[in-house]
Amino acid sequence: MSSNKPKSGKYSPQPSSSRTTYILGALAIVVIAAVVIGGVLWTNSRSKPRNEGYGGVSNSAVQVSVGEDGAILVGLPDAKTSIDVFEDPMCPYCAQLENTNGQEVAQKIDEGALAVRYHTLDFLNRLSASGDYSTRAASALMCVAQSGDAVAFSAFHGSLFDPANQPPENGQSDHSNADLADLAKEAGANDAAVACVADGANVEAAAAAAQKGSEALAAAGARGTPTVVHNGTLVDALGNRDWVSELN
Repeated sequence: MSSNKPKSGKYSPQPSSSRTTYILGALAIVVIAAVVIGGVLWTNSRSKPRNEGYGGVSNSAVQVSVGEDGAILVGLPDAKTSIDVFEDPMCPYCAQLENTNGQEVAQKIDEGALAVRYHTLDFLNRLSASGDYSTRAASALMCVAQSGDAVAFSAFHGSLFDPANQPPENGQSDHSNADLADLAKEAGANDAAVACVADGANVEAAAAAAQKGSEALAAAGARGTPTVVHNGTLVDALGNRDWVSELN
């Protein structure tokens, strides 16, 4: 009879080196940090304003007018191409688009390379503290557009979508008509336009224009804002940072 004891059928792993564990742990931390930092840099680069420092429309020859459907057209009469922009003053993604590409668009307008039809919608009224902010802001934009001053309109439009001014969705407050009038005045709107904003003179017209804009948005095959349409085709304005330079 053998005196040798049978070997255990269980596998007992040998303890790993603590030094190796520390090295692997450190490498994992470095990799995670690199991924996080890279993601932050990538996000910042995508949200950085294009053509930063240009500002709004500055060419006094640029015209602004309100169409029969309530859309606001900004551009030189002989602009090479045009786009339709559908937006809501409460929409944070609309603010993102404006803050990323607004200055680039303004330069193209000044140069006569582009004209823009702004369709201001108001479906986010329900998320505003007052319950009608989007419509009142659309009314204010219409007031400034009716003055015929494209430079003031561009500045006011940019101001409304500035993160410092845009009310948050489901926020505790938003801008009164008097507040909007102050912003219009700061943007360079004339006294008549400022009074129009303060009085809410175009609220009914803005609501009707928003309805027509919503119908046009649906006809273009889109549902939300912001939406940019060029020659009947939807533009990937949030996904493609180069969309303005690629217009032809």
